[in-house]
Amino acid sequence: MNLVSVAARNVLRNKFRTLLTVIGAAVAVLAFVLLRTVLSAWNVAADYAAKDRIATRHKISFILPLPKRYMATVREVPGVTEGTFMNWFGGKDPRDANNFFGSMAVDSATFFKVYDEMVVAPADMERWMADRKGAIIGDVLASRLGEKGVKVGDTVTLEGSIYPGPWQFNISGIYTATRKSMDRSQFIFHYDYLNESIPEKQRDQIGWMAARIDEPSRSAEISAAIDKIFDEKDVQTATMSERAMNLSFMAMMSAVLTALNVVSIIILLIMMMILGNTMAMGVRERTREYGVLRALGFEPKHVRIFIVGEAATVGLLAGLVGLAISYPIVELGMGRWLEENMGGMFPYFRIDPATMVLAVLLSMGLSLAASLIPAHRASKLSVTDALRRVA
Repeated sequence: MNLVSVAARNVLRNKFRTLLTVIGAAVAVLAFVLLRTVLSAWNVAADYAAKDRIATRHKISFILPLPKRYMATVREVPGVTEGTFMNWFGGKDPRDANNFFGSMAVDSATFFKVYDEMVVAPADMERWMADRKGAIIGDVLASRLGEKGVKVGDTVTLEGSIYPGPWQFNISGIYTATRKSMDRSQFIFHYDYLNESIPEKQRDQIGWMAARIDEPSRSAEISAAIDKIFDEKDVQTATMSERAMNLSFMAMMSAVLTALNVVSIIILLIMMMILGNTMAMGVRERTREYGVLRALGFEPKHVRIFIVGEAATVGLLAGLVGLAISYPIVELGMGRWLEENMGGMFPYFRIDPATMVLAVLLSMGLSLAASLIPAHRASKLSVTDALRRVA
């Protein structure tokens, strides 16, 4: 037995107070893990973006359209190996207005070549290409579209928001994804079906373009070359890497991300106050014991070790308990729900191992920091003052 082990056993001197402290700090750990997981999940699209893919949008805003004819020009730019285009449709399930999912009209000949992480069975692809009203949807969306989900061969009607009216589609296939950043709740259909069904003045307009390039290190050079071509046109473009495009989307939510960071810091301060209060109470109650130890020959550093060791144990327990309750709540519960219902924003919601380690280390570190002042004060007390002290 050594001083640290004795200090750890002191944690059980007041079991009820220790239990409440650990629970309180564990809840703070849970909140911290949740916020950090939200932030990391928000960034997953940028973190796992394809390095050899670039995107082109309207120079002013993403919501403004581009002429469809621009796609042919982009494909001819040196370094571009394949290009495709998409147009946001904004369809909704009329039976479930709260079921949000991305719906896009795409260039059926090239879309799945550029986004090859979306895996479609050959039979499904053949069926889709042969059906003007065909649609390919993600496996997550397939499980929650309609009342009981849909399968290949079913007919689905979406209510258009950007393009009003009922739109009928035949489910030709279901895709899965090999990349964490890919949203598995998208609704993909033929651009020609949309283009031929809308008023003539709205035709031949697309939302944005994406292209594969031969050398990822030339991403900035190729992007600049594309934009230069359209500088003298009526509609200018802004081309960037897929990572930069995803980061620009997140920039729209910068205020929210900043708020989450601030809240996570506040939670850490609350945790520190909880732990500090417990340590201060424990030190005050055992002041006479420390006086006896000093009288027996223990030095001030030994008193500090007792207090710091007890604080480290409480912090470790709080961190481990916090992680134990975080996994079922954050990852298994909330994470699965967000992936299924908000896949566009959170396609991959998992607790990062780095977050787990950081949560435990911060719990222990803050507990140690909270114990420094009580430990210093206790070690500075004279033996006679400590023995006279009444808790």
